[in-house]
Amino acid sequence: MDTVDAGLAKAALRKALRTARREHVAALDPRVRALMFLRPPVPLAALVPPGVVIGLYAAIADEAPTTGYARFFHEAGHPIAMPWFAQRGAPMEFRRWASPHLDELLAPGPYGAAQPLADAAPLVPDVLFVPLVGFTATGGRLGQGGGHYDRWLEHRHHVLAIGMAWDSQLAENLPTEAHDRPLAAVVTPTRLYGPF
Repeated sequence: MDTVDAGLAKAALRKALRTARREHVAALDPRVRALMFLRPPVPLAALVPPGVVIGLYAAIADEAPTTGYARFFHEAGHPIAMPWFAQRGAPMEFRRWASPHLDELLAPGPYGAAQPLADAAPLVPDVLFVPLVGFTATGGRLGQGGGHYDRWLEHRHHVLAIGMAWDSQLAENLPTEAHDRPLAAVVTPTRLYGPF
């Protein structure tokens, strides 16, 4: 599939998958939703070496929430890093979230997601939990479309990239381009796909 066709297919698929995700999350009982993604399943936690830097995103809209994982890994002794942007269009960096129990250590970022304060220390994740719009059962990922994670991961092949998603985000197939990097695993509230 050429780049233009892949781009058009991705845009159409993003729209359909965002609608399905929004409807799925809206249908969840809020009391049940509050209990999801509090801690990684044991097989997923076993993939994470002791003490490594964990990168997590701040969920926006209906993305799978990450605060529970941030607290779990922080309490297990892992430094927590979050995406940080100096401004719109700037490259994605990672900065330390000193405590996932203190929201005042975060500020609104230029893309609407919370991010560490500007004076937070830079950190490079060893394990990175990534947001997504869609995924396949073999580790394919369809992101939001900005390419931030694809560009950041492009030259960091040692970083273990793990997707976090709702079950409704599973797609049979996804259009791919040369820069698309498969995930090492994907975790949903009911299943762990991988490691691949």
